Amino acid sequence: MLSLRAETQEDWWEVEALYDLCFAPGREALSSYRLRDGVPPVSGLSTVARDSDGILAGAIRYWPVDVGGHVALLLGPIAVHPTHQGEGLGGYLIRGSLEAARTCGWARVMLVGDAPYYNRFGFERLNGVEMPPPTNPDRVLGLSLTPSAWDGVTGKVTRAA
Repeated sequence: MLSLRAETQEDWWEVEALYDLCFAPGREALSSYRLRDGVPPVSGLSTVARDSDGILAGAIRYWPVDVGGHVALLLGPIAVHPTHQGEGLGGYLIRGSLEAARTCGWARVMLVGDAPYYNRFGFERLNGVEMPPPTNPDRVLGLSLTPSAWDGVTGKVTRAA
């Protein structure tokens, strides 16, 4: 039995250790991390999953970004501990947090990831949205949380003010 709750400051280093376990060394050199530098994750949307013993099973974070003068959420990273992979926890974290983002009034969310995985949640390639290099444009994906939220939104992705 897993429980979900908003990530707190007390979870920070344990979540960072999970990300270190699940991602390649040097993950913080990725361009998406430059958008996160000095910007706190979005409170209430960044979520942790813990088992009945309180052990961290998964985590997802969201960050505010600016896309050509429009505010958006940047999803990621998301990680599931290897002992819980294949159980659907990643999808559960994504669906739950996207619904929370919609409820909180966010209009659009984006990420850098594999389209075949994220398409099932409604994410599609964002044409005209430029992540800092080096980022493969085919991996820049977005989802409208309100109707047509990405229509006409183009430009460079920069850190939130």
